[in-house]
Amino acid sequence: MPNRPRVCFIGAGPGDPGLLTLRGARCLGRADVVVYDSLVHAALLRHAPPGAERIDVGRAAPQGTDRDAIAYLLVEKVREGKHVARLKWGDPFIFDDGGEEALFLHEHGIPFEVVPGIPAAVGVPPYAGVAVTYRGGGDTLTLVRGFEDARGKLPRIDWASLARLDGTIVCYAGPAQAPAILAALAAHGRPADEPAALIYSGTLATQQTVAGTLSSLAGAPPPADSRPAIVVVGRVAALREHLRWFDVRPLFGRRIVVTRPREQARELVDLLEDQGAQVVLAPTVRLAPAGDGSELDEVCAGIGAFDWVVLPTLTGAEVFLRRLTTAPHDIRDLKGVGLCAIGQSSAERLAAFGLRADIAPPELRPDALVEALAARKGVRGRQVLLVQAEGARDLLAAELRKAGAEVREVGAYRIERVLPGDPGEPDLYKMLLEQQIDVVTFVSPSTVREFVDIHGADAVADVLRTTLVACVGPVTAQAAIAHGLMPAIVPEEFTMAAMVQAIVRYLRNPPDAASSPR
Repeated sequence: MPNRPRVCFIGAGPGDPGLLTLRGARCLGRADVVVYDSLVHAALLRHAPPGAERIDVGRAAPQGTDRDAIAYLLVEKVREGKHVARLKWGDPFIFDDGGEEALFLHEHGIPFEVVPGIPAAVGVPPYAGVAVTYRGGGDTLTLVRGFEDARGKLPRIDWASLARLDGTIVCYAGPAQAPAILAALAAHGRPADEPAALIYSGTLATQQTVAGTLSSLAGAPPPADSRPAIVVVGRVAALREHLRWFDVRPLFGRRIVVTRPREQARELVDLLEDQGAQVVLAPTVRLAPAGDGSELDEVCAGIGAFDWVVLPTLTGAEVFLRRLTTAPHDIRDLKGVGLCAIGQSSAERLAAFGLRADIAPPELRPDALVEALAARKGVRGRQVLLVQAEGARDLLAAELRKAGAEVREVGAYRIERVLPGDPGEPDLYKMLLEQQIDVVTFVSPSTVREFVDIHGADAVADVLRTTLVACVGPVTAQAAIAHGLMPAIVPEEFTMAAMVQAIVRYLRNPPDAASSPR
């Protein structure tokens, strides 16, 4: 019975949410319940359905009664008729207790499957520029099971035999245990000057790598925040300076806020993360359906009667196109209708449907847009369909009507404000107050207004005095200035990619400190 309730053990990988397998994402997408380790990246939980129950069961390899309680929880949820995703840090069956949980399920007649993940000992070193196997680096790769033991207790293994092996040793270890492991290897004959590395928060934007030798790292103090580490010992660790790629990206270690709605943020988030940034997604609004869609259906049915369709937002373009390509509507009815898409993303969305925007200005400037429409097909007496958010400010509609157009406004989606303290949202104001943020980005005037309304004009002006503000273009920058914010970064080209590159240039070569917020 393929649909019979079961437990799916899913390896989440060592940290970076992008390392989840496609199979793992599909299993999460079918889950009624997600039981996850606290080390699992929160972004992975978004693969689960919105209504799925989410249960944090703490550390990755719990002991004794805690482990038994988790196993009983899995059995209970399946017997309730639910599909359960057991999301485990790293790989469920490598240096983890996934095998014990699976055996418990087998003994209770509960079906399960296993989706392997990338183990930390294998996935983390490449992010630090360490190729754990390399010609000339020895013929063995030894993975040692470590523990998050605060007392520095050593694993029970033959240290003398391990020290004699010619190859690479990799171990996951707690903060007090890592130096003890290095010291034990040195005490049992491993060369004191052998290259070694300690990798903290591997594969994440907060990754920190300390390279040295066996003896130097054995005597190094643990990090102040008591993070566990991946310990690498072997000649391959000396190649780090030649193979580094992750922690040398231009925005590595920088925290950058994206205020765009989650539904629209993917492009900007991807661009920032590709440059190494740690993105803090703090949307000011979320998008929701507008009514039952009957009004949009009505205009789609008579779309050929319009001279222009104006799409000021990416979301409006997506909702409109999705509706127009759903039966009984026909996208061919757009023949002869002028299309105006604001911004590169909206124009690209049209192109994905095989449509070319007749006009695609980079930013919404109502007066300039009316002039552009007039220059192409005229405005006076023309029938214009304006597809935007429900209740959106009608500055563009007013400008079109002033120029003599007959305007039909349709609310394709609804905007709901995201308030501080909403479930799953970061405490952005606290982060700004504690100067944990490097850059706050704005991609529209409405986002600026919402941000200021949510946090308060005086408070925003105060906390952003010490934080860089980046705006996608001059219209957004003018809105920021009008609310007491001083944008330090405004690209010459008004696109997401250009804004990210402008941020890179600014942080790489900041202007004189007297004229810079940071």
